[in-house]
Amino acid sequence: MGWFDGRLRDDSRFITMLIAQAAKSVEGIRYLVATLEAVDEDTIKALRTLAEEASELRRVLIDELHKTFITPLDREDIFNLSHCFEDMVTYALTTMEEMNILRVDADDYVRQMVRLVWEEAEQLELAILRLAKNPRVAGDHAHEVRKLERRVERLYRASIKDLFASATDPQRLPGLFYRREVYRHISNMSDRADSAANVFGMVVMKLT
Repeated sequence: MGWFDGRLRDDSRFITMLIAQAAKSVEGIRYLVATLEAVDEDTIKALRTLAEEASELRRVLIDELHKTFITPLDREDIFNLSHCFEDMVTYALTTMEEMNILRVDADDYVRQMVRLVWEEAEQLELAILRLAKNPRVAGDHAHEVRKLERRVERLYRASIKDLFASATDPQRLPGLFYRREVYRHISNMSDRADSAANVFGMVVMKLT
């Protein structure tokens, strides 16, 4: 059930938990941005800790969902938003892990895409913060996420085109495929932000 006395309660523990998850996704992606030029085992360990914290927040939220009949939003919407927030931190971690394992350094495409995903995460955090009292404003923030995702997608396509346009030396092919893998992880992270924005769109429609 997604309604409570016709209004969304901004003191709901589910809203509070989603806010915490959104903040954790911002924290994780911000850390990725800050350490792109210095990826090593220590930075991976630190980001893994943030990812584990994000997963724990989701586990608690899901447990509360199982115990609760009346929820401030549709149960499926809460579940999906929570999943997207967790996935974004997970993809931030796998991006860093792949960069380290495959020895891929940050190029301009990586820097630009990760910074845009960071902006997506910040817009999602604003969306959940505004949802209870100003749902249309939350919808505006979700719309900004979709615009940012399209920018990431354009950069991703350009990065792949440029990557293989330079594939003239067969010995360099493994490195090109490794870099493409890193690009893909960042694109997936952005896709999860876009999925969250779509859920917000549905939620706002139901509330208004």
